[in-house]
Amino acid sequence: MRQTIVAGNWKMNASKEEVSTLVMGILSGMSEVESKVIVCSPFPYLSQVEALTTHSQLHLGAQTVSIHPSGAHTGEVSVDMIKDFGADYVIVGHSERRSMYGETDQDVANKVKTVVDSGLTALFCIGETLEEREAGETEAVVARQIQVVIDTCGIDAFRNIIIAYEPIWAIGTGVTASPQQAQDTHASIRALLATNDENIAQSTPILYGGSMNPSNAAELIACEDIDGGLIGGASLKAEDFLQICKAG
Repeated sequence: MRQTIVAGNWKMNASKEEVSTLVMGILSGMSEVESKVIVCSPFPYLSQVEALTTHSQLHLGAQTVSIHPSGAHTGEVSVDMIKDFGADYVIVGHSERRSMYGETDQDVANKVKTVVDSGLTALFCIGETLEEREAGETEAVVARQIQVVIDTCGIDAFRNIIIAYEPIWAIGTGVTASPQQAQDTHASIRALLATNDENIAQSTPILYGGSMNPSNAAELIACEDIDGGLIGGASLKAEDFLQICKAG
């Protein structure tokens, strides 16, 4: 039985005061939550969130990582730096990193390898554009993105990978894939993993990451192959985020 996982991606939002208010608000409702809950903070606030969440049920994650361990890479953050602040998870390959910063499938796979080799867990994002969905290419696109990671890291790496399926057309648009659309894609992802290793296919969590909110979370998470959500905007409001966490 796979545990429900809800991860909040704060993106480039928040201030010190807002972080404190948000985290304390989430913590105030965690006694009613059975899901595993991860909050992925901007780099400057990792230390603050670590201090606020010590000895709590909340897990800490970062939003990206460099493949380089150290050196002359101005502005980059290494996996050891992330570990130093108590984070156990790293979002890798978010569609915004792919589209805005030019990360290729191979770049993403290299980052997944960096995260997994370090002993952390990668929140590995995949998904198609609206044009690709309308062309009937959804399964081919996500299969390609996953296959590059398998080729680079090996299928066993998925023991330390959480997949987040995020249809790009549904991110921040208020448009959500129907539960059936999402379930169909999640099932195809699991089927692809099963062609390599059935046990890993059944144990790998697959989250939905396209505008999940308090009103649709329960219906989406109830689907057989949807194991939780990667939450954007709703993760910045403690009450909304908790409602999603309780949906699992």
